[in-house]
Amino acid sequence: MTPLDVAHLAATGEGLTVEFKKRVPRPERIAREVIAFANTHGGRVLVGVDDDGTLVGVKDVIEEEYTLRDALSRRCAPLVRYGTERVALSNRREVLVVHVPASTERPHMLVGDDGAVPVAFVRVGASSVEASKEAVKLMRRRAQDAVGVRFEFGEKEGLLMRYLDAYGRVTVAAFAKMSGIPERQASHTLVLLTRAGLLEHHFGHPDDHFTRAYDEAQTAGRRAA
Repeated sequence: MTPLDVAHLAATGEGLTVEFKKRVPRPERIAREVIAFANTHGGRVLVGVDDDGTLVGVKDVIEEEYTLRDALSRRCAPLVRYGTERVALSNRREVLVVHVPASTERPHMLVGDDGAVPVAFVRVGASSVEASKEAVKLMRRRAQDAVGVRFEFGEKEGLLMRYLDAYGRVTVAAFAKMSGIPERQASHTLVLLTRAGLLEHHFGHPDDHFTRAYDEAQTAGRRAA
């Protein structure tokens, strides 16, 4: 990337695939951002860019790279694949661009030194947020779905589809309430139908939601027309 490329990217602001950091923050903070990108659509962390998009650069990019590498090696499980690129702003200041591709080894989890339960993060808009139980289950089971998923389509599933026809989206809590089942069972059903290709899962904050799998394709078709 050139300085002009970095300036243009910074001018667009933080978003789904871009995060700014003035310097590499404490280990759990930088690991959370990188994990969220890896678990979602990939992205770039620009180290040496202020929150408002101002290019400030860092004086010692080697130190920043070491801090980054040390944090990710200790806080990410499994390890996240990433690349770095140095972009000189002047003779004394550089921006460190951290390239994080969408991972095929999801979910990546943030681990701590205090024995806390590892936590997965995903990217929602310009924020890195804790992944829902449903998101983690789906990430873990994607590899299994190559052999197919079987389920029985019953009364509650029919009710769900009619609800989606009427309202377009549903959360775990809403499905549990309408069908009179525990949220744990509602979660299991929504995950199973997503794995079977009938539903689409969407990251959200505070709640994830689900839509019919064909909705996005139809919308794209209407836009193309």
